[in-house]
Amino acid sequence: MNAITVDRHDLALLDALQRSGDATNAVLGEQVHLSASQVSRRLQRLQDAGLIAGYAALLDPAALGLGVTAFAHVTLERHGAQRPDAFESGVAALPEVLECFSVSGSADYVLRIVAPDLAAFSELMMKHLLRLPGVANIKTDIALHKIKQTHVLPLEHIARPPRPASRLRYAGG
Repeated sequence: MNAITVDRHDLALLDALQRSGDATNAVLGEQVHLSASQVSRRLQRLQDAGLIAGYAALLDPAALGLGVTAFAHVTLERHGAQRPDAFESGVAALPEVLECFSVSGSADYVLRIVAPDLAAFSELMMKHLLRLPGVANIKTDIALHKIKQTHVLPLEHIARPPRPASRLRYAGG
């Protein structure tokens, strides 16, 4: 993959866009001090470079009747070098599983799950998650209160000297 050079306008544009993804190019231009046509060209370049992965509306789970958020720590059975593809495919097919990470530590995976209520969460666990191929153990934590949740990525590090593996170069200014 080719490296991309970004400047302060690109960083400001990325920051504004992730805070208000439905803003028009004209509104974004006002925020970052560029014309709408400059914003359009820059957005296309940033999309082509893969820095912008897509656009989506952020929905409120509680307002949609999904009052339970849980985190499941899944440990798989050990079968030599067998890859956990069947488990990962099964998790990917469950719409209640919003995120699934392969992790280091005491579990093999951590899942973020939503459900309408504890009964629905229990049914998901018993009828689906525990029956996925290779599952040896699941420990769950039920979220009691959301303290912070954001989709806004920090961008300040980009203006610092690049790390060797980075595809980004900062042009300054």
